[in-house]
Amino acid sequence: MLSMKKIFIILISFLIASCGLNKVVKHHGVHNLNKKQEKLKINYSNKNDIIKLIGPPSTKSSFDNDVFIYIERKTTGSKVTKLGKKKLLVNNVLILELDNKGVLLSKKFYDKTDMQKIKFDKEITQVSYTKQSFVYNFLYSLRQKIDDPLGKKRNIKD
Repeated sequence: MLSMKKIFIILISFLIASCGLNKVVKHHGVHNLNKKQEKLKINYSNKNDIIKLIGPPSTKSSFDNDVFIYIERKTTGSKVTKLGKKKLLVNNVLILELDNKGVLLSKKFYDKTDMQKIKFDKEITQVSYTKQSFVYNFLYSLRQKIDDPLGKKRNIKD
């Protein structure tokens, strides 16, 4: 028969063996976006080709032309000393512009290094609501209607 000590050692070895040292990678968006976007050809690929190759866009807009935006993001947990902060592995964005017939006009691919080069404006927009402003008056009247929808509180006399 196995002694208690041997059973304990076998149990501990199973627990240690099941613990993986691989980090968990969380993936959001389209897998391998950089490789898939290389297969798209300007003035040749159309909307159906794009959806078949990459899938439906993450974001879609239409002004003069249709714009498809695809996103790929991979993160992993960092070291224990960083207190669980996520480390960004991949951050890709693909912007495709299609004409009114659905043919690819332009494509712009941004990766993690390109994103770091983008300059953002540091100025902060100031919001000024005065008691005389239209927005203040509108929100005040809306609050009154929510508080007293039938107008009974205003007609009560003490």
